[in-house]
Amino acid sequence: MTSSPTPGLTRFNALDDSAATAELHEVCASSAWGSRLLAQRPFTTTDALFSANESAMAELTAEDLAEAMGGHAPIGRPKPGDPTSAREQRGMAGASEDLKNELLELNLAYQEKFGHVFLICATGATGEFMRDAVTVRIDNSPEAEREIARGELVKINRIRLTRLVEGE
Repeated sequence: MTSSPTPGLTRFNALDDSAATAELHEVCASSAWGSRLLAQRPFTTTDALFSANESAMAELTAEDLAEAMGGHAPIGRPKPGDPTSAREQRGMAGASEDLKNELLELNLAYQEKFGHVFLICATGATGEFMRDAVTVRIDNSPEAEREIARGELVKINRIRLTRLVEGE
C-alpha cells in the first residue's frame, strides 16, 4: 500500500475543481464518475484513488456507462492525434491487414448488437487476444456485456489514473 501521496497525487489534489475535472475527463468520459472522484478529494494515497475509481464505476448507471464508453475509440482505430489511444492500442501496431480487417468487421457487428464500442483493456494485449475476446463476448447478453465493460473500464481507468498521479 502507498503510505504517502506521490508528488503527482499532491499536484492533482491541489488543482482547482475545473482543472481537476478536465484531468479526470481525460481518464474517463463519464461526468458522473468524474464528479464522484472530485467530491472525494483530497486523496491521501494512490490506493485511495484506485478504490474511489472502483466505487464510482460500481455506481454508474447504464447511461453513465454509455457516456464512459463513448470516450473510447474502437479497437484497431485509435483516435488520430491521441497519444493515449495510440499507446493503449499499441498491440494492434504489428497486426496483419487480415487481422485488422477481421477486427473491424467484428467491431462493427459488436457495435450493431450492443450499441457501443467493444471495450477491453487493450494495454499489453495483442491483436489476436482482442479478436478472440470480441469473438467470445459478442455472444453475451447486453446486461452481461455491460458488466464486463464496466470491469474493463475499472482497469483502463486505473492505468490512466496511475499515469495521472505518477507520470509515465
